[in-house]
Amino acid sequence: MRIVNRTRGTVIGTQVELADSLWSRFRGYLGRPEPAEGEGMLLTRCTAVHMFGMKYPLDILFLDARGIVIEFAKRLGPWRRTRRIRGARYALEVRAGTIEATGTEAGDGLVWTPPRLTAQPSVPRSKHTFDSQYDTAAFTPSRR
Repeated sequence: MRIVNRTRGTVIGTQVELADSLWSRFRGYLGRPEPAEGEGMLLTRCTAVHMFGMKYPLDILFLDARGIVIEFAKRLGPWRRTRRIRGARYALEVRAGTIEATGTEAGDGLVWTPPRLTAQPSVPRSKHTFDSQYDTAAFTPSRR
């Protein structure tokens, strides 16, 4: 996915992975190499992040359901954690220094493109459309 700060006109990430299962959200970057510039992970249904077992810091952006940054943590180090962020729906984990480099602040609006969608064999692709630029998991029947 590509994630852009629409408020500032800056690109947060060009290769952002979606973590939308219990296991992928829990694991995050644990056991993986440090993300390169432009890489990141968008965790759905996430109100807090832990860095237990990590070997490098990350920047964390907490977003509400509309993609608005409501809180962030710069250079959250190994063996640390954030507090629970009320109202957060997503957590975006990116390379340490990304928040500063992009000038991102609380109140900024982020938008992202959905990952490429694969239609299930029993559901024709033409009958479903992407519901929202903010919610990568939402699909609704088209109104044709």
